[in-house]
This record gives sequence, structure tokens and C-alpha cells, in this order.
Amino acid sequence: MKSVHTYITKNKKRFLDELLDFLKIPSISADPKYKKDVKKAADFLKIKMKDAGLDKVKIYATKGHPIVYGEKIIDKKLPTILVYGHYDVQPPDPLELWNSGPFEPVIKKTKKHPKGAIYARGACDDKGQLYMHVKAFEAMQKENALPCNVKFMIEGEEEVGSDNLETFCKANKNLLASDMVLISDTSIIDNKTPSVTVGLRGLSYVEVEVTGPNKDLHSGVYGGGVANPVNVLCEMIASMKDKNGKINIPGFYEDVKRLSKKERVQINKAPFSVTKYKKELGIKDIQGEKGYSTIERTSTRPTLDVNGIWGGYIGEGAKTVLPSKAYAKISMRLVPNQHPDKITKLFERHFKKIAPKSVQVKVSPHHGGFPAVTPTNTVEYQAAHLAMKDTFGKAPIPVRGGGSIPIVAMFEKVFGVKSVLMGFGLDSDDIHSPNEHYGLFNYYKGIETIPLYFKYYAELKSKSKK
Repeated sequence: MKSVHTYITKNKKRFLDELLDFLKIPSISADPKYKKDVKKAADFLKIKMKDAGLDKVKIYATKGHPIVYGEKIIDKKLPTILVYGHYDVQPPDPLELWNSGPFEPVIKKTKKHPKGAIYARGACDDKGQLYMHVKAFEAMQKENALPCNVKFMIEGEEEVGSDNLETFCKANKNLLASDMVLISDTSIIDNKTPSVTVGLRGLSYVEVEVTGPNKDLHSGVYGGGVANPVNVLCEMIASMKDKNGKINIPGFYEDVKRLSKKERVQINKAPFSVTKYKKELGIKDIQGEKGYSTIERTSTRPTLDVNGIWGGYIGEGAKTVLPSKAYAKISMRLVPNQHPDKITKLFERHFKKIAPKSVQVKVSPHHGGFPAVTPTNTVEYQAAHLAMKDTFGKAPIPVRGGGSIPIVAMFEKVFGVKSVLMGFGLDSDDIHSPNEHYGLFNYYKGIETIPLYFKYYAELKSKSKK
């Protein structure tokens, strides 16, 4: 691997310049007006994947945004790693909170990133992290050091629920056949404490609509006599949790898998400072479900949160209106054994039940996903353990992540293989928020570690067959 490391060192500036060009493309999958830009990002990837040495590089159309595929099969007898990533990004709003243009990447040195960090939408989630794999492959390929087969499947709809990915996977099982899936779309504890994500929460995402009168009304003439949908919606949402932070939806916790005391102790061994946590977030205190630590609340417990709420007049100045409608977007993070469809139905039933007769309510389900937990006693995990130990100088800690990557459970269902979540971002990288960024240390550390993952995986896989 020495020649691979030398190649990476010699080409660091080019690797960075290419990523900056990639980040300039506003591939916002949620907004139809950026459809051409999403395709432009796919085209960019196709060119760079070919340049890196991948074969059969092709853009596959879907009913939504395209999927970019490429492969390098050096020996059909060797194991195959399927690399997954996504080139689409979240909308950058609110724009006024960005310190620089979301699609005008700049590099700034900070206390947390003394070597510099790239500020741009998608820098960490997931353009920077997926591009590490393209460059790591390039280094292995150019130095004749690729130890096993590799396939790339990069989609453009992850940020809007990956609606067409499962259909594509089922229709192309032979094309995508592999021994495992490698994903970098998660984080490490910090730059001195590596970690591998071994668990993800599932997701149920809904939008609710509350309707009162059949039109907006004058709040002076009708206020006090007609139900205000915004007030009603706020009261309904507030009632969905008790004073201890427990969710009040009947049946919500019915399938939750309880962790043993040993598992809880293990989870809380991860380095965590409440003081530092509050300082970084600019909050005076923490809150959450009673009886659990912050680490447990954000990784192993289900949640219900309002992601957006609106209704009535929200423009400049004042307008004394009693609105006809109020809306909210609500997400529920799920833990092992909870089924997203079941939770969505339980939410809808409860939401309609608690609505007063003075309003009508509508619940519209959006995307969802299953929780996933990966074992640590496998060849796939051990390869990540050894690779990170080499590049960080210490063994990674297995942790459960609080976010959701629904495709992990889907890959296991469709392909029958496990995924390894070997990400290099930090929780403080502000993904989905203004001023998203990704440290240069993290970008390069990923490119250095991935070839070692391939090396150890091929070696361990070979030994396991003997």
C-alpha cells in the first residue's frame, strides 16, 4: 500500500480541486427547477469515474433522478465490494444564514479544523464522502494495487427518500451482485477518536394539514368565535409528548427492542461531554426522554420532532388574519423492531382522534425507512476496524448513529448482504444546515483509509474460506 499512499500524496491538490468543482453543481433533488443540475452532477461523476479507471460506467435513467454505475472486475473468483453514495444534496435554505455561497465552495481554517474545512452544500453529505471512494479507487487502480473487485452505485435521490432505488436494485440484481456494501455517509466521534457506525434509526415522515374555516378571516371580527388552525395544530403537537419526553401515541413503543444493561453501558462508553455539547450548540440545557443519557436519546431511542410548521400570514409587517389552514412536517426516528408503515398508521390514527370537531385534519405520508443494526464480529466490520486503526493510530469505537439511511435495510433485503458504514464526517459539520462543511483532514483521511479497507477485507475474506 506504500505506492498507493505516495500516489495519494502526489495528487492531493488535484483531488481537492475536483471535489470543489463537484460541489459547485447545485444538485438539489427536492426542487424540480434543479433537475438539469442534478443530471449535470451525474455527468460529472460519470466522467471522473471513467478517468479513475472504472469500466462499464453508465448513467441509468429512473422515474426520478439518474443512477451512476461503474465497475472494475479483476478476477471473478475474488470478493466484490459494492460502493454506495449519493450525489444529490439538501436545499441550502435559509440562504441568509450562510457565510459564503452554498455552491461557491471556500476553504476556511477553524479551531476544530486547523488544516481547513470546505464550506459548501454537500461538502460532507455526501459529495465529499462519496468522492473519497472515487479517488481511493483511482489510487489503487493506477498503482496496480486493487485487491478485489469493486462496483459503484451512486444515486441522485437519497435526500428525497430514494424512491426509485429499490426498483433499480431489484431489476439489476445480477449487475449489482456483491459480497458486501461499503458506505461513507456517517460520522466519526472526532478527529482523534475514530468510530464505525453499527446502527441506524429508521424513519417515518409525514405532513399534516389542519383546516378550520373555509377561508382566511379577520381576526378581530371572528377571533374567539372560530377555531384557529394554527393554535389547534400547536396544541395537538404539544399533546403528543408527556412531561417526561415520552411519546403519547398509543402503541408507539409496542415493538421497541429494549437494550440490556450491558448494552447501555457499552453505548455510554463513547466519549461525550455535556458541557462541550451545550457550548457547541449554543444551548443552556439539554432535554429529552427521562431515564436515558443524551447518547442513548440520540441513537437508541425513538423520537418525534416537528421539522417545519406554517400557516397564516408570514410576510413582512402585520396582517390580522385568522388562517384557514395550518401545516406541519413531522419526522419520527425509529429503533430496531419498529416498522415505519405501522408507526405512520399509528400516528395518523392518533392525530385524527385528538383533533377537535372544530377542524378537519389530513395526514400525508412521505418517505420512511427501517432501522438497521450491523454485527461487529464479521469480516466486513473487522476490515474497517483494522483500516481505521492503521490510519488513526487507534482502534475505532463501534457506535450507533441517530440518523437514518433506509437503503441499508433495503440492501440486506434485496441483495442478502450486510453494509459497513465507514464514514469520516463529524456531527458538527452542519449537514442539512447553513454553512455545511467538511474538514480537509477528514477528506484525505478517508482517501487513505479506504484502500486499506480493501486490503484487509480481501485478506480476511480469503482466510475465512480456508
